[in-house]
Amino acid sequence: MRSEPSRPLHTYSIVARDPISGQIGVAVQSHAFSIGSAVPWAEAGVGAVATQSLTRIDYGPRGLALMRMGLSAPQALAVLLEGDEGRDVRQVAMVDADGNIAAHTGSRCIAEAGHLTGEGFSVQANLMLDRSVWPAMKTAFESAEGDLADRMVSALEAAQASGGDIRGEQSAALLVVAGERGEQPWDGRIFELRVEDHPHPVTELRRLVRLQRAYQYSDRAEELIAASNIEDAMHALARATTLAPDVTELRFWFAAALFTAGEEEQALEMFRAIFAEEPVWAEVAPRLVPLGLLPDDPEAMRRILRQRG
Repeated sequence: MRSEPSRPLHTYSIVARDPISGQIGVAVQSHAFSIGSAVPWAEAGVGAVATQSLTRIDYGPRGLALMRMGLSAPQALAVLLEGDEGRDVRQVAMVDADGNIAAHTGSRCIAEAGHLTGEGFSVQANLMLDRSVWPAMKTAFESAEGDLADRMVSALEAAQASGGDIRGEQSAALLVVAGERGEQPWDGRIFELRVEDHPHPVTELRRLVRLQRAYQYSDRAEELIAASNIEDAMHALARATTLAPDVTELRFWFAAALFTAGEEEQALEMFRAIFAEEPVWAEVAPRLVPLGLLPDDPEAMRRILRQRG
């Protein structure tokens, strides 16, 4: 692998595996546009890669390919570095599905640059304000609560609080995959979020994580309703609307599910508020009847539509 033109993606990132769920992921922030299109790579049941500094993007797909073939993260990274004449300007970190970690900070990465590893994770950064950034990330990740996505975003927040990229903020990304392999390389993606350009990308990334969780609960509720498990579906929909109270659509589906489950009084109260905020949902409601998502009962539909006020 000869040294080829590199893309300058100076940044801070974390790669990690959760020992309980087996989930694997990458989180990254940079003063560069669309950092998520190049730095983070992950495949369910295989591993994750962050490739940055004067970046060889193919460390991502090639690293995953080597780990898919059975090499550990340290073995895969060693293969890639040995064939790269530009290794001194690279910064790369990998974690495999067993939690093995490998990291490299080339001697010519722009200061301040460095990395630290822990049990099942690595934090790395270059072109930082000072050398406090990646130690702050390590401490934050090790002490954070929540699942892998929450803990990795906490590491990014700690990096930014410590000064972060000397140039400032611009974009961020989060990629989390399942610990078990799927039938296809793109299966098992749990979070795949990118903030391409934003004054405070890590803050926005945290908001998107919350929003995606809401939609995940909503999707789960639909599965439970299809399985006639109404009680658990109600809990899932309630959780979705709590996480994203400003998303009218989630409340609309919650109201429809409540009405179908016989909780008419509560459902009609919700429909009244929803139709007042966004009248278009009163046009949507009758379209749910042919799908069985609202009762095939003209009088029931009239009661719903009377909530338009």
